[in-house]
Amino acid sequence: MVASQNHKWWALALLSVVQFMIILDIAIVNVALPSIQVDLGFSQENLQWVISAYALFFGGFLLLGGRTADLVGRRRMFVLGLALFSVASLLAGLAWNEPSLIGARALQGLGAAVIAPAALSILMTTFVEGKERNIALGVWGAVGGFGAAAGVLLGGVFTDALSWEWIFFLNIPVGIAAIALTPLLLRESRDVTATSFDAPGAVLVTAGLSAAVFGITQANDYGWTSAKTIGIFVAAAALLVGFVVWELRAKEPLMSFSIFRIKTVAGANIAGFILGTALFSMFLMLTLYMQQVLGFSAMKTGIAYLAVAGTSIIWAMVAQTLVTRVGVKPVLVSGMTLLTVGLVYFTQVSVEGTYLGDLLPGFLIIAVGMAFAFVSISIAALAGVPAKQAGLASGLINTSQQIGGALGIAVLSAVAIAQTNDATASGDAVPQALTTGFQAAFWVGAGIAAAGVVASLVLIRKEELASVPDGETVPVAA
Repeated sequence: MVASQNHKWWALALLSVVQFMIILDIAIVNVALPSIQVDLGFSQENLQWVISAYALFFGGFLLLGGRTADLVGRRRMFVLGLALFSVASLLAGLAWNEPSLIGARALQGLGAAVIAPAALSILMTTFVEGKERNIALGVWGAVGGFGAAAGVLLGGVFTDALSWEWIFFLNIPVGIAAIALTPLLLRESRDVTATSFDAPGAVLVTAGLSAAVFGITQANDYGWTSAKTIGIFVAAAALLVGFVVWELRAKEPLMSFSIFRIKTVAGANIAGFILGTALFSMFLMLTLYMQQVLGFSAMKTGIAYLAVAGTSIIWAMVAQTLVTRVGVKPVLVSGMTLLTVGLVYFTQVSVEGTYLGDLLPGFLIIAVGMAFAFVSISIAALAGVPAKQAGLASGLINTSQQIGGALGIAVLSAVAIAQTNDATASGDAVPQALTTGFQAAFWVGAGIAAAGVVASLVLIRKEELASVPDGETVPVAA
């Protein structure tokens, strides 16, 4: 374990800052996309890849990153991921054309896929399950929710005040400082019972998840029923089925399916998938509405999100306290319910909308729901998991959220575009047609979030959340 109680909380601070950085980079480019398009000459078709390349590599390599951290060493992989992420951020800021920025964003996603499960498994093996770990995971969940909201806020501020390059450059000093502090605050841990690495399983699951995310991100361009899209999804399904078959036969599998015997872990991953689907697509739709319909600048759009970013961190602390007092399940159900309510509120956005009338009330509702959901899902996803499977559990919940986010952006974008085209064909002016598209997308998002309420009620088990994991292991010093 970390040497002292003080060291534990300093370690949590370091891990949380890094988590904030990688979650921030999911959303921070949204507001900057118009500036990036002009400066680098992006085509409209390729612009989505500034977001999608990150999601593709982040979501596709998370399980591999988590299991590698368990086997090779969590601190070692944490540092490697930080170095990769920092270099990729420098390359993104220095990008000179479409391929260079897309490639750098892919490299950032790969670094994040190494960092995220290593960081969360370090947290898990540092804090004892129960009140202490709930506090730590409460902070972790708060940072995740705050990072998602702060991304769109800071993206607008940096783009207008400096330039879009600085949304990437700001990662570099954070990465360097984190690498320097890691040997002082974090100790090495790994799964000492493992003797081999499941290379075929790693190839199959990474290829399968990557193909699935690629299909999701490209479906709008190819068409959801096109031969290309169907072919990609068939290939992804074949790879993932092959992965399951291989894992059931492997002596030391990359992913032990016994983890899903803990129903709450399975339920948390489903809820996390739904949360990612609703939340990240919602931020993109709101950003486009503010800029394309209301005419907000990048700076004004970013500042508009202050209501979410500024209050979500406070509500996350409330959520952590409530988890300790009333349990994870009521907090999670409340969070998903409020997220649903917030999305329903946004269905009334209008062409002549105002910030106070059309956006602020929804932002305040979303801030509470997002904070409650992130905190409780972070705790439930690791409930009852042995320390030797910390990387696997961490990789799973991050994968669920990233795949959900990629799917949500693709689906809600497809709905918005289809409805906008129909409205334009019917003779509506462009602002009205766009608004019609966004309204339809928010209705779909609300339906997805409502499914999260049902999943939370049915799948989260109170008795498992109260249990102590079997086979709890102590981190091994390197």
